[in-house]
Amino acid sequence: MTEPIAQFFAYQHLPPHLQPVSKPFFDLAETIIETLPRNPERTVALRKLLEAKDAAVRAAIFKDHDA
Repeated sequence: MTEPIAQFFAYQHLPPHLQPVSKPFFDLAETIIETLPRNPERTVALRKLLEAKDAAVRAAIFKDHDA
């Protein structure tokens, strides 16, 4: 992927149990970059996808301190 933001969708460096959480976001980012023209809305889509990916990874490692 040639878009600078694409580097943040990498998942290979994550522990094995987090890779399946992150990989679908990488795949969708790749599809967005390959199929949509570069414009401000594509950038917004990628930024929001990145936010969602980060939240999903955090959800996977969330520890409930009340339990």
